[in-house]
Amino acid sequence: MGAPVDMNQARAMAERIKQAKEAEKRIAEKMKKIKHKLMVLSGKGGVGKTTVAVNLATALALRGYRVGLLDADIHGPNVPKMLGVQNARLEVIEKDGQQMIAPVEPVPNLKVISIQMALPQDDLPVVWRGPLKHKAIQQLLDEVDWGELDYLIIDMPPGTGDESLSVSQLIPDMDGVLIVVTPQEVAILDATKAINFARQMNKKVVGIIENMAGPIFGTGGGKKVAEKYDIPFLGSVPMDANIVKCGDSGTPFLLEYKDSEAAKAFNEVVSNLLKVLGES
Repeated sequence: MGAPVDMNQARAMAERIKQAKEAEKRIAEKMKKIKHKLMVLSGKGGVGKTTVAVNLATALALRGYRVGLLDADIHGPNVPKMLGVQNARLEVIEKDGQQMIAPVEPVPNLKVISIQMALPQDDLPVVWRGPLKHKAIQQLLDEVDWGELDYLIIDMPPGTGDESLSVSQLIPDMDGVLIVVTPQEVAILDATKAINFARQMNKKVVGIIENMAGPIFGTGGGKKVAEKYDIPFLGSVPMDANIVKCGDSGTPFLLEYKDSEAAKAFNEVVSNLLKVLGES
C-alpha cells in the first residue's frame, strides 16, 4: 500500500493550481490590451542583449508608441541601471478597486518594471530555483498596471532557461522573438540554439539584430545566420563606446547621441521591425 494522502497538502496544492490558472486568465486579458509582444533573446551572454532591448524600447517610445519594457532577467537585472531608475522601488497603487504595481516611466511613453525594484539593496543576489522565478515573472505580468500598449518588450536573461520557458508559456499569443547576436562564429552558434529554442516553443523569430559590429568582432555574421534560417535581418549596430558610457550613467543613448552612426543603426532596426510587423 502507498503512503496515506495528506489532505491538507492536497488542498493546498489544489488551491495553488487554482490561483495559477486565475492568474493566467488575468494575464491573458491584460495581453489583449497590448498590440505587440516581443521577447529579446540571445543564446549567450555578452552580446549586448539588454543594451539592444533598452534602446529598441526607447526608440519606439521616441516615435510616439506606447511601450512597456519588462526586465525578465531575475538574476542579473540591468534595465533599471541603464535607464537611470536603479533607485526606484515598486510602488503599489489602487486602480479599479484593485491593488496594482505602478511601472516606472524614465522617458515619455515608456513604462519599465524589473525585479531589481523589489530588492531592498542593489547588491543583493537573487538565489531562486525555477518555480520561484516562474512565480515572479507571473506576478510582474499579472500585477503590473501596464494599461494599453503598442509594444511590450521583454528582456530575457542569456540562454534558454526557466525564464524564457515561463514567458513563452504565460504569453502564448506573443508576436515572437528578436534574437541579438554579435558577428563572430562562436556567437552565431549560440544564436542558432536560440532560434531552435524559439521554434520548439512555437514562437516566430521576428528578426535577427547584429550588435557590436566593427573591427573587433567583424561584421556580417548576423546577416549570415538570418539568411541561413530564412529570418528577417533587421540591421547591424556598430560598436560605440558611448553606448557603454550611457548604459553606465543611466542616460538613454538615443537621446544623448541621436546623430551618431549607432543611433542611426538602432533607428534602422526599428524601421525594419515595423515593416516586419506590418506597421509601416
